[in-house]
Amino acid sequence: MKEQREILWVDDEIELLRSHIIFLEQRQYRVTPVSNGDDAVSMLKEHNFDLVLLDQMMPGRDGLSTLVEIKEIDPNVPVVMVTKSEAEELMDHAIVRQVDDYLVKPLNPHQIISVCKRILDAQDIQEKQLGEVYVAEMNRLKRSPAVDWRGWVEIHQKLSDWDIRLERFRDMGIQSLQEEARQEANASFGRFVTDRYRDWIEGGDAPLLSVQLIRDRILPELERSEQVIFVVLDCMRLDQWLAIEPLIRDYYDLTKGFYYSILPTATPYARNGIFSGLFPSEIARAFPQYWIEQHEEGSKNRFENELLEAHLARLRPRSSQIHRYIKILSADDVQAMRKRMDVLFSQPLTVIVVNFMDILAHARSESEVLQEIAPDESGFRSLTRTWFQHSVLFEVLKVLAHRPCTVVLTTDHGSICGRRATKVFGGREISRNLRYKFGHNLRCDQRHALYIRNPQEYKLPRESATKRYVIAKEDYYFVYPTHYHEYRRQYRDTFQHGGISLEEMVLPIAILHPKLIS
Repeated sequence: MKEQREILWVDDEIELLRSHIIFLEQRQYRVTPVSNGDDAVSMLKEHNFDLVLLDQMMPGRDGLSTLVEIKEIDPNVPVVMVTKSEAEELMDHAIVRQVDDYLVKPLNPHQIISVCKRILDAQDIQEKQLGEVYVAEMNRLKRSPAVDWRGWVEIHQKLSDWDIRLERFRDMGIQSLQEEARQEANASFGRFVTDRYRDWIEGGDAPLLSVQLIRDRILPELERSEQVIFVVLDCMRLDQWLAIEPLIRDYYDLTKGFYYSILPTATPYARNGIFSGLFPSEIARAFPQYWIEQHEEGSKNRFENELLEAHLARLRPRSSQIHRYIKILSADDVQAMRKRMDVLFSQPLTVIVVNFMDILAHARSESEVLQEIAPDESGFRSLTRTWFQHSVLFEVLKVLAHRPCTVVLTTDHGSICGRRATKVFGGREISRNLRYKFGHNLRCDQRHALYIRNPQEYKLPRESATKRYVIAKEDYYFVYPTHYHEYRRQYRDTFQHGGISLEEMVLPIAILHPKLIS
């Protein structure tokens, strides 16, 4: 049975409104009538109401002064002001004091029920309709599975859009269906990438890949614009982009596209691929001084600027240096950026790498406080939006919105919340990453991972004949058999990257044109 909603109706002529009260009660609303503002305040101190109908013209404490006290007692209770006047000044005062709607006397029963439904039942109605639309959409996707990389972009877009739309959905059954839909999609996507990836990197019918981003997206913008700002937000999923996109649209006209990260979907491979224009094996061969086989991720990303400089020199051999590279990694970098906004305009191309989201993902796995603040994907999106609103990057974008320039904003890879552990076997020298590993004599359950016996086929470095890679699919993460249960618990529900999933591989890229140029 539907829960009965409680309404407090405040009017000095409440007895004359008895027929309206009966009308509401017949439609399953419980109405508490009071005849003055003092009684209304007393009732609210003792009882919770879902809605207040408040007369504006009452002797003694009038509607507006009563409204002030109501909001002090319960800031979230919706209030509908009932008035004999539609005077603009009165409405302005009411809006400032957080009135949700208003009715003008003489009252019509259907107007009253309409405003009550709009305020009290809107979410129930929207949820019912949204649920029907969601089920129809998921059924359509099942009937029309993706057959190429373009289809997987569309599926990922739709699933990510639904992630955002369902955030306020209270029906846990729909949330479970969404989780199942993602899991099924990633299982199919893992098989698809296993079958197609080698063709992509050899030049078949391939999506735009990390290694082509500078050539195919940045250089064309440099030809069209005097100033290009290329922003790489490390480790940003599509749903995180959707959380911050509305903030950016206030300042920019936006064109959104997609590209695929190379494998593994981790910073040393994907971001170096962007800046160098080369696959990992090609970097190791052409720039061995920049590719030292280490087990710590950050060690391979110290030379992004040098790789970018060499890449631009290959693409534009007769041009002098045209770029400036800025990495925002620490609080000191943030402060330096705030003090030196002018450096953004010193070269035709400015590259800004922002590492916050990758740091946040790693820190969350070790911090109970962050796990409490962002317990799931929805919380992680909310935390991303809060950070972005107060970030130096948003400050930079607001400054650039007044300049004649083009901003290209993207990421190097995404992340996925690891749900299931899978065992990996190998020697002590194998890498420590949770979603991919390399080393000698590696073994794993090949239902859960892409096993790469010959790294050269995937354009990955191979320093010895026995070197192997394993790259986790879906939401699996690697755990050693030793202390298996301990590490399975420790890393479950942590955000990880390096593997094969829609969230890690299919990435947004946005071209931003300022709205605010004077």
